[in-house]
Amino acid sequence: MRKERRWTQQRLADLLGITQGHLSQLERGKRELSARQLLTILNHFNVPIDYFSPEPPPTGSQIQNALARHGAGHLAESADIFPTERLKRATDTIRETLVSADSSRQIAAVAPVLVNHAGQFNLTRLRNEFAALGLENRLGWAIDCTLEAIRLQSEQVLQRELRLKYRRAALIIESFFAPWRISPGPTTDPRDPPQYDVLDPEITSRETLDQVIKNLSPIAQKWKIATGIEVDDFGRALRGAYGTD
Repeated sequence: MRKERRWTQQRLADLLGITQGHLSQLERGKRELSARQLLTILNHFNVPIDYFSPEPPPTGSQIQNALARHGAGHLAESADIFPTERLKRATDTIRETLVSADSSRQIAAVAPVLVNHAGQFNLTRLRNEFAALGLENRLGWAIDCTLEAIRLQSEQVLQRELRLKYRRAALIIESFFAPWRISPGPTTDPRDPPQYDVLDPEITSRETLDQVIKNLSPIAQKWKIATGIEVDDFGRALRGAYGTD
């Protein structure tokens, strides 16, 4: 952080009330920060304490709790699971869910999170994060399934307020998504066999993968996502979250 802000060692040492030599030893791991010095750094640079101690990947229970807090109210929260800074934002929760969730129910639960936070977070940034991971198509598939589930639910739901919520969410998400969905995924040589992103942990053999690919939904086929999760799973998550089951 000191180098990112182009601070000299002396400037940071002055902030902490120590000598430049003392700070040099701290940066080389030869001495330890005091609690007061650590608090000074946290407050001055406006970072959480876990900035200095990277967290392990969230567990399935932490992901489920975060999904529930961000709008997937049909999922049960566990009171004895310690919350993690890594899932503080809705976009972080969506990313971690699609990357490492351990159940189809959790994956489909990104639908109510997207609806609940439509217009409140940066979908372009989220897309860029998935692109950096090489999983851009996975996000496209989840958004496409969510939009189709919203469309189907809007036709069935009776409450006017909820219909308007669905329509607003669809409009916001669609306006971001429209240019992207025209040509999903990287361009490949048409002579090459299509490469599928294997989403379901149950797919553990080539035979199982071939069977899943044979029965893919049109949206999963479009985005080349090998999964048994359907649009109806996303619709079921919306109905559960908004009490319309």
